[in-house]
Amino acid sequence: MRNLRDIPYINNLSEEEIFNIEVAARVCPFKTNNYVVEKLIDWENYADDPLFLLNFPQKNMLLPHFFDELSDDVRMGNEERIKTTVRKIHYSMNPHPAGQLKYNVPTLNGKKLKGLQHKYHETVLVFPKRGQTCHAYCTFCFRWPQFTGYSELKMGLSDVNVLLEYLKYHPEVTDLLYTGGDPLVMKASTLEEFILPVIEADLPGLQNIRIGSRVLTYWPYRFLTDKDSKELLGLFTRIVRSGKHLAFMAHFNHPKELETEEVQEAIARIRETGAEIRTQSPLLRNINDDPDIWIQMWHKQVELGCIPYYMFVVRDTGAQHYFGVPLVEAYEIYREAFKAVSGLARTVRGPSMSATPGKIMITGTPEIRGEKVIALTMIQARNPDWVLKPFFAEYNRSAYWIDDLTPAFDKEYFFFEKPEMEFEYFIKNLFG
Repeated sequence: MRNLRDIPYINNLSEEEIFNIEVAARVCPFKTNNYVVEKLIDWENYADDPLFLLNFPQKNMLLPHFFDELSDDVRMGNEERIKTTVRKIHYSMNPHPAGQLKYNVPTLNGKKLKGLQHKYHETVLVFPKRGQTCHAYCTFCFRWPQFTGYSELKMGLSDVNVLLEYLKYHPEVTDLLYTGGDPLVMKASTLEEFILPVIEADLPGLQNIRIGSRVLTYWPYRFLTDKDSKELLGLFTRIVRSGKHLAFMAHFNHPKELETEEVQEAIARIRETGAEIRTQSPLLRNINDDPDIWIQMWHKQVELGCIPYYMFVVRDTGAQHYFGVPLVEAYEIYREAFKAVSGLARTVRGPSMSATPGKIMITGTPEIRGEKVIALTMIQARNPDWVLKPFFAEYNRSAYWIDDLTPAFDKEYFFFEKPEMEFEYFIKNLFG
């Protein structure tokens, strides 16, 4: 559903609230469905309901001056002016953070492959072109450019043979991550076209197939009652029986998403195929910035047979000002939650920033030689030699991202920072 006023329960909102959502939705892509509306949102307390905020764009998700400008345009009804203002706002929101288009898009025979990303030696991300939408859109989504009309910002792969050719040149790749959007908006037969040729090809280095999806939260019927549910589960079984490890990378942001009978049954059916489910989420202000929420979520995930995997820091894109949590506070929330769960949930890593050089994790706030600092390390990196190499930043409770931090102990730069020309050369030659 994309037409706000056609949604059941929307009359619970005032006209001003509906207008504000309509304005914000010009910038934050909006899409929902009956499952989200009827099963997940508490419409009696919608203003504070986490699933409402996760799915319905809010006024404060735009910076005040942008909201005021755009709301004036909407009231005037000038669509060309609205389009111009929206484009200006979008391009101010850092559409592709961490150098995704600049550094991550690989080349083959001199041609850029905009449907793939290859940031880490062993892992390639695949963006099937027909999977670049979702059953419903998250208001915090860092992949929001995939859902806009700007072709220059979108990623998508149409021909699996391009992927196969690229992998033959890169035997170091052990993992493929199918992502989006959401690959599970595609029919099972379409998803097969992108996976079966890969597992049937002569790629001895390839070990793991990952599927990144929000479908368990937004449309668990994908594994229950959709026309090709059995075919989809059969594909999962076939991947596992081929000898490849299948990891379903599920996104859960709040315990409410795990409460319905539908999601619990869908989880059980996925696990019956031999796939494992790993769970991840950003730490979101106004949604889950409370250790108790994470404790509940990790407990329930383990109970259902899922593996807690990542707590992320909100990326420096989109509505970061609304959802972001400062790094020190993020670490404190993570630590409080982590120490309250058993070892089965302590598989979760975080809080982690998916930054330009790699996944940077905050590991503590120690005092060293009389100076309080932020301790960090990389759990994944463009250069494997950087992994688990500790480094330190000056203590700063206001920092939201690595770019907000200053190296500790009077160092001029962090060890992974180089003059731009050197870094460009490093990126260019990273994959041989």
